[in-house]
This record gives sequence, C-alpha cells and structure tokens, in this order.
Amino acid sequence: MKAVVYDRYGLSDMLRVEEVSVPVPGANQVLVEVAATSVNLSDWESLMGKPAYARIGGLRTPARPVLGSDIAGRIAAVGSGVTRFRVGDEVYGDNLRLMGGFAEFAVAAEASLVRKPAQLSFVEASTLPQSGAIAVQGTAIARPGQRVLINGAGGGAGAFAIQLASLAGAHVTGVDNAGKLAFMRDVGADEVLDYRKEDFTRQEPFDLVLDLVAYRSVFAYRRALARGGRYLCVGGTVRALLRVATVGAAAAALTGRRLGILVAREGPEYFGPVAERCIAGEVRIHIDRTFSIDEVPQALATVGEGRALGKVVVTPQAAGGASDAPGPAQ
Repeated sequence: MKAVVYDRYGLSDMLRVEEVSVPVPGANQVLVEVAATSVNLSDWESLMGKPAYARIGGLRTPARPVLGSDIAGRIAAVGSGVTRFRVGDEVYGDNLRLMGGFAEFAVAAEASLVRKPAQLSFVEASTLPQSGAIAVQGTAIARPGQRVLINGAGGGAGAFAIQLASLAGAHVTGVDNAGKLAFMRDVGADEVLDYRKEDFTRQEPFDLVLDLVAYRSVFAYRRALARGGRYLCVGGTVRALLRVATVGAAAAALTGRRLGILVAREGPEYFGPVAERCIAGEVRIHIDRTFSIDEVPQALATVGEGRALGKVVVTPQAAGGASDAPGPAQ
C-alpha cells in the first residue's frame, strides 16, 4: 500500500511516499481502508517535533512513521475481540494514539471509532473528530450575551468554535491573519481582528477567550478578561503553556480571572454532538481543499503555515474509489 512516511523531525520535505506492507490489526483493533484523513495542527507539530511535547514517545526520532489521526473509511479487517464492527462498515474517529491516516490503510483501536452517519461524506466526517472535540469543549461555558474571543479562529477547530459559540448566543470575535478575516465573518464571527495589526488583549475585555495558538504572556491574557472571565488555551509554546499552568493559577486566585489549559478529551462522545449539529444544518463544515496522498507535504504545509481556511483533507483512496466527494453539509 501507499503511505506517507518520515523518520526525522523537520519540515514537509522530510516526508516521502513509499510502498509499505498493509498493517495487521491486533486485539481490539480494526484495519480501516482510509477514504479521508483531515489534517490537524497536531500533525504539523508531530512532523516538526515542536513544541517539545510533540516528541512525547519519540524524543530523537518520531514514534509513529505515518502521521494522520482523523480518519474516515471502511472496515477492511477486524482483530480478535472486536464486537462492534464488521468488514464493510463505514466508520470515522480520532486515531491519535496510533496515527497512520496518511496511508491507504490504517490500524485503529475499536474504541476510537464510531459508524459514520449516512448524511455525511467520508471527507466531511474526517474533519470532525479532533477539531470538533476541541470546539465543543472549548465553548462549553459560552452563554447568551457573553463576549467570546477565539484566537486562531480561521482554522478547523476555530471555524467550529465560532459557530458553536454563536449558537450559544455569545457575541463572537475571531482573531487570525488578514487572509482569514472574510472567512471568519462568513463562518459567523460578529467581529474579526488581524493579529498582526490589532492586539486582542487591549480590546474591551472578554468573558471567554479560547486560544488555539497561545504565545503571549499570562499578564496580557489576564488583561483580555473581564472580571470572572475564563481563558483557555489549547495549543502554543511550552513556555506559554507552563506560564498559564503556574502563574495563571495564582493570578486567578487574586483577580477572579481564571486562566487554564484546556486538555481536550478525545473520543466519539465529544465529537459526536458536532456531527449531529452538522446533520441538523446548525453547523457547517468548511473544507478549504482536498489533497491526494502524493500531496500530503503540501497539505501539511497549508495547515502548519496558517493558510488553511477551515479544514484540509487528504484522500488516500482518490484513485481507487473508497473516498467520496463532500456532500450537502458543506
């Protein structure tokens, strides 16, 4: 089978397409014929080996030779102990612990997958597991009338978070680069800011800040919050995360402004609600572009360099027929 592999940390030129053996599922695992795999910032971080936490399990060399966690496809084989799926079932999920989605076949834990709703295409379903789970948990406390800011709102998780916060009745401000301002407005942001020109920490304070790309000081984040407000960061530099976890906790006790790290939980119970809202027409799936397996380096660079509007998807089986075109949920 074709797979995109790497054995050293670095830029996308570290990646190469190779013919490798089809993996064999172990106990409580299934083999998925991959129809679509969406690209997440975590894939870019794992490729680069930066921030340092991206090297967990593989300090000097990558722990997994094939990236890609958010997969959708058909069950091709089942390992011992599997009871929920049969060969031919259409499934999707976040395969973060095993990865392998940038290939024609991938092994995944049975527990990480659920059946794909018939109303969603493989491409659409692949966009939901990681980005949807982050958006759901990051906006769970949004309430009517609140001022909510999402930093890094023009990407996959950000586009979902804008919509979920808006549906909760909040006034939403999206922050990203200038090339994404129109996109964020189209998704549903009430206000948009170009981070290169405007400092969101010096705007009228917010009740909730969801930061997908933390890199500023804790004191700037505290300044961005109204009294009783909440700051949650998902990604960012190790230094920024450590400061939020330590200094941020102390600042919260003194000022009533809570700062913390959102450790987003993975699994169907967290991305399933987003899928239901997509099917109901309440949330839209925004797909910037689909790439072939040979174009995985370009797909990763598009996300890693901050150029993606919404989600980017790789379709490993594009020539073979397992993948499909986006349906009406787009």
